[in-house]
Amino acid sequence: MILREMEIRKATAADFETIMFLIQEFASFIRTPEKVSLTLDQMIRDRDYFQCLVVEENAVIVGFSTYFFAYYSWIGKTLYLDDLYVQEQHRGKGIGTKLFDAIVETAKKEGCKKVRWQVSNWNSNAISFYKNKGAFIDPVEVNCDLLLI
Repeated sequence: MILREMEIRKATAADFETIMFLIQEFASFIRTPEKVSLTLDQMIRDRDYFQCLVVEENAVIVGFSTYFFAYYSWIGKTLYLDDLYVQEQHRGKGIGTKLFDAIVETAKKEGCKKVRWQVSNWNSNAISFYKNKGAFIDPVEVNCDLLLI
């Protein structure tokens, strides 16, 4: 069998079902599966707002990163990395690094001043990963959500 190189690309509507599965898998990994209210139909309806990169290995999607653009009054245009996930059996191969680097490149190409995201405080592997990439992990800021559903 000839192995294809890993490919990172923008997601298409044909990928949505697989991405939906990976979102649910990711939510279980971070111990909050009950918080996923997104449906495939909603993702399809909102496709003009849905920004996502997928990473394929041998033509199979094994990870994704979702993001959106925001504007922060203190710095300006920012890429907000909503989720970055690589399936457990595909970790340790540099896939997460390449996916994160692709997000950073997207932000640079779009003229963003920074990339922002959150990480669970219990996820020491992710925290170490992001620190190694040069990120500052803010111990002061607290996330606030007001659900409208």
